[in-house]
Amino acid sequence: METFLIRALQFILAISILVLLHEGGHLFFAKLFGVRVEKFYVFLDISIGKWKGSLFKWRPRNSKTTYGIGWLPLGGYCKISGMIDESFDTEQIAKTPKPWEFRTKPAWQRLLIMIGGVMVNFLLAFAIYAAIMFNWGQTYYKVSDMKMGMRFSTEAKTIGFQDHDIMLGTDQGQFKEYLNVNGDFFRQIAQAKRVDVLRNGKKISITMPGNLDMLAMIKERPLFAEPYIPARIDSVLKDGIAMKAGIRKGDHILALNGKKIETWTDWNYQIGILNDVMTVKKTTRDSLTIRKAILVVSHTSNHKIDTLRITLDPELKLGVTQSNLASYYQPTVEHYTFLESIPAGFKHGINILGGYVGNFRYLASADGVKSIGGFGSIGGLFPPYWDWYMFLNMTALLSIILAFMNILPVPALDGGHVMFLLYEMITRRKPSEKFMVRAEYIGITLLIILMIVANLNDILRWLNVM
Repeated sequence: METFLIRALQFILAISILVLLHEGGHLFFAKLFGVRVEKFYVFLDISIGKWKGSLFKWRPRNSKTTYGIGWLPLGGYCKISGMIDESFDTEQIAKTPKPWEFRTKPAWQRLLIMIGGVMVNFLLAFAIYAAIMFNWGQTYYKVSDMKMGMRFSTEAKTIGFQDHDIMLGTDQGQFKEYLNVNGDFFRQIAQAKRVDVLRNGKKISITMPGNLDMLAMIKERPLFAEPYIPARIDSVLKDGIAMKAGIRKGDHILALNGKKIETWTDWNYQIGILNDVMTVKKTTRDSLTIRKAILVVSHTSNHKIDTLRITLDPELKLGVTQSNLASYYQPTVEHYTFLESIPAGFKHGINILGGYVGNFRYLASADGVKSIGGFGSIGGLFPPYWDWYMFLNMTALLSIILAFMNILPVPALDGGHVMFLLYEMITRRKPSEKFMVRAEYIGITLLIILMIVANLNDILRWLNVM
């Protein structure tokens, strides 16, 4: 419960900041051009009966704008006079246009008002990344430094990769880091015509199709490629199953239930199979049978190989800490001065945006639709503890996602309004208000459907149905 609350608090705080600044971008340009803003709300104040839905509201003296906080944390809004938006205030639109209304302003001013929120979100993300670069620098593991190479899936081996190949680069350039939030490593392989590897001290080039499905590469288990991390015990939990069985730090797992284990990838894959079986077998007897395991372990202290019969805990845990990248390799750390951090943060933000845009095309597939996540998935991206580095990284990422999603040419989003404004500026013809209202209804319907699908996916994942 505590973990859930910490994640929920981080999620709500991040969304509050993003919505406040996004809507603040609209507010700034509206006020700049003399457009009246009737309401400025963080979160939605949907009315239920006589209750108006505001947790807090305030209107400054001599101001036409009411500021408030709604009860429903699903975004926010900036209600601008004379604009057809999600409020569907058709009564106001039917009246004679007033000089302080959105619809009476030049198209270029209306365009700036509409892109103000997106601009602020992009600037916020770049500023956060610059601050991260300045305070923490950039830490990552170079792919070329992984001297034990990679462990590859069956599909990868069919193409020509072999376990322990050290990944050097592709026809698009050298690899930098193995994994980051936008999956550059896998995207580079998916789009490559050639991948260069170091095999037994010799450089070898592997011919690639150039159009691999990146989403499938990431979703398949084992992964298409991941660092070769031997199944060596990093530490043993006190009084745990492993300690009672005589397993110690530094020992290697060689087999599980007759299946050869070389890496922690192999171990996690076999445990995943057992977990799937356990999901189907619900009785206590079945569960106990599945949890009984035969381990073959090589002891580091005396080089002796033991066959151990143990019973894993109800979550199929052995009671050990797995070795990881940090157990074998030194990370590369890049530090930046204040002036250096600004272009570095901007470059990193552009890279994240490019990766997100590149991944967006996968949403058109069935697997892409299944990969969409709702509030639960987004909240789960935050760590189960408070960490400013992780919080700022996630807030910057969500700011970029919010900006990109809002600029899509979909009615009801900022991008939909921008699309119609550009049409007006090019053709010198303004879409009719009746058309705009209908487009807004269509856009709202599409967004509601998308929200339902995303959160339904979360529920199905929670129920282990998907």
